Amino acid sequence: MKGRTLYSIGELARRTGTTVKTIRFYSDCGLIPPADRSPAGYRLYDSDAVARLDLVRTLRDLGLDLAAIRKVMDRELALSEVAAVHADALDVQIRILRLRRAVLTAVAKRGATPEETHLMHKLAKLSEVERRQLVGDFLDAAFGGVGTSSMFTGAMRSMTPELPDNPDTEQVQAWVELAELSQDPDFRALLRHLAREHTAGFIQDGPPSLHNDLAAIVRDQITPALAAGVEPASLQADPTVAVLMNRCAHLLGHGDDAKSPQPLLARLERMNDPRRERYLSLLAVINGWPGPESLRPVLDWAVDALQARTQG
Repeated sequence: MKGRTLYSIGELARRTGTTVKTIRFYSDCGLIPPADRSPAGYRLYDSDAVARLDLVRTLRDLGLDLAAIRKVMDRELALSEVAAVHADALDVQIRILRLRRAVLTAVAKRGATPEETHLMHKLAKLSEVERRQLVGDFLDAAFGGVGTSSMFTGAMRSMTPELPDNPDTEQVQAWVELAELSQDPDFRALLRHLAREHTAGFIQDGPPSLHNDLAAIVRDQITPALAAGVEPASLQADPTVAVLMNRCAHLLGHGDDAKSPQPLLARLERMNDPRRERYLSLLAVINGWPGPESLRPVLDWAVDALQARTQG
């Protein structure tokens, strides 16, 4: 024993900032065995006990259980292996905590009811397979059987949310809101109506054309008037409205429908439904895409101009 410094359990506690009770517990578990006993039978510890105690405390702080720590201390299991397993477990816990935080933040912002909170929590916990099924059902309800088999393939792909493995709070909140929106039967019916109207101007099995893209036509025709500050109900807007009507005539059928502003007004009002743009904005957040260009200013202008010309 000569040349070796030994510490009583109280001295070891003071040196390491650990309670006597904790050291006694670890000692009884075999993690910090005493190096010797005093003549009175009290436990004595050497400098190795200080190092072992520091390691045990570090591993406990990292979340390892006593069984795993014992295997590491006894060299039955490599610390790197234990660390990898616990890192994976922490990844799962972090994802769960992110989901919970996102739901709670959304509840706080929206003032959600208990029923809405339950739904949001349920949607946030969906697995990847369940999410894909939910989105697939929504897109099929909106576009399935409309037009040719390939007409909406690209559109459906571009409207599919892909929540990453480690989403941030904003992405989770966007997913929950998008999932709720996708279950709205009125919104599904709106998209299906827009899809049917969109296909009406296409030649069967023919290639798509920008001339049939109502949104692109409205944007191209209205943007200059909007930028120039032309009021939609003013006489100065008449030429723009006339050109817009002419450009859209082939999408409105034949006869009186192509000449009256009412059919075009009805289509633009449906296209201007805020839920459509909201879906696209949420989709961009979830997928990490740039925010979509808003058509609301040009659609608002066109709707106001056509309404002014259908009244009286």
